[in-house]
Amino acid sequence: MPVYLQPAYVLHSRPYRETSLIFDVLTEEHGKVTLIAKGVRNKKSTTATALLQPFIPLLVSYAGKSELRNLIHVELNPPNIGLKGIQLYCGFYLNELLNHLLQTNDPCFEIYQNYHQCLNLLQNNSDNIEAALRLFELDLLESLGYGLQLAYDFEQEKPIDAIKKYHYIPDQGAVMAENGHFSGMTLKALQAKSLENQQSLAEAKRLMRQVIDFHLQGRPLKSRSLIRATHSK
Repeated sequence: MPVYLQPAYVLHSRPYRETSLIFDVLTEEHGKVTLIAKGVRNKKSTTATALLQPFIPLLVSYAGKSELRNLIHVELNPPNIGLKGIQLYCGFYLNELLNHLLQTNDPCFEIYQNYHQCLNLLQNNSDNIEAALRLFELDLLESLGYGLQLAYDFEQEKPIDAIKKYHYIPDQGAVMAENGHFSGMTLKALQAKSLENQQSLAEAKRLMRQVIDFHLQGRPLKSRSLIRATHSK
């Protein structure tokens, strides 16, 4: 059955033949969907081409029986979101992460809502970008069934101690270690989804990168290089 006026964001696009475009969108009700927009790169289709860009809230209608569906209509879904500078590069990071980790046609309403909320946080609260990214990553992994075990030392089965140090094994959890890379304070802050100091933010960034890289299975994220280059300027 055709899908009409589905809230969506473009995650990634690529040219197809001379005038068409294939793109992946994150939809509110149907998860990640791959669409083909026929003829949109034609000079007469400037409106559709301008709309089919990342971070623009859309309403899309599409149809088709294969995994590659045909776009039949697209329009704005206000209010618009404007990202610039480091916020823009962080948005590309979110898109790349979702495009790598999400399966096609796997509905997850929570992921769409968390993505929409994170884009708004990037736009409106530039002082808390790092916290917004970490909490998005945490919620994303939880929604995908890869939630972090942050409450207990999985070897000793004891609650995390704020003054102890821990290693983190992605497919098992935290384990206490004198030379651990992560403080119990940071693990507890992540569990509470409250990252309020620089130590917790820095350790949470290293921890989430370690876990995400484990689930990416060696696939690189180009957006990380863009963010590093932007920060170095």
